[in-house]
Amino acid sequence: MCSPLVSTQWLDQHLFTEDLFILDVSMKNVIGKEALIYEKPQHIIKSYKIDIDTELSDLNSAMTHCFPTKEQLQKCAQRIGFNTESTLIIYDDQGIYSAPRVWWILTSFGYKNVFILDGGLPKWLAEGRATTQSPQLCTRLKSIKNSPNVLALNSQRIVSTEQVSLNISTQKATLIDVRSADRFFARVPEPREGMRCGHIPKSKNMPFSLVLNDIQYHSIAHIKQQFDDLNILPNTPLIVSCGSGITACIVLVAALLAGFKEVQLYDGSWATWGKDPSLPIS
Repeated sequence: MCSPLVSTQWLDQHLFTEDLFILDVSMKNVIGKEALIYEKPQHIIKSYKIDIDTELSDLNSAMTHCFPTKEQLQKCAQRIGFNTESTLIIYDDQGIYSAPRVWWILTSFGYKNVFILDGGLPKWLAEGRATTQSPQLCTRLKSIKNSPNVLALNSQRIVSTEQVSLNISTQKATLIDVRSADRFFARVPEPREGMRCGHIPKSKNMPFSLVLNDIQYHSIAHIKQQFDDLNILPNTPLIVSCGSGITACIVLVAALLAGFKEVQLYDGSWATWGKDPSLPIS
């Protein structure tokens, strides 16, 4: 499979494939959209739960939702039992929200067979497919191939605040901010306390909702049009930012679907830039 996406039909047909793991990476706090609320817990059958806030965020960093360390990811993989050769299907309970973030993390550390379930839990439920109220339990640590020498972060896939600051003058990459237009243009307060309002100078606004058709990705033609509307050519290097590095990954994946090759995540995003008074804003 070349696409980073798989359909609900595909997953339903491959539920019992050997060495396939279904990972529920739903988040408790949903920012930037009206959250889907469930009356009772629901998970796709055979899925394991991963907590992005604790398992896949570096808690020793001052950054919100900072990329996890290699050791954190290895511990998470060992708890569930997957390795870099496993097929990993990632989904969340909003359709498309936090799943692209985990896809970006895993592929940045060298996992090869990682896919996002397009439409996630809402589409799965709408189609009447099998669910459970409890995720799979990990009763013991499993022996897997993830030795300390197997995982290596591809540092070219994320950029620092210093690199973003330099890019303001060099303009080697186009910086896309996927927050809402109201947040981008400082028409509403930021949801996080202590944040300045506005945006990084010379950035362009593409709210992540523009690449989604409700709970799943829009067609590739529609996604390409969003970049065309901002006069961004497919050969343009991209840096994508959001509030704290979660929803930026929605547009990073959309850019790959649209044919962009050079895409990077500003992991600190506005949670880092917006609280630092020494950094310029527009």
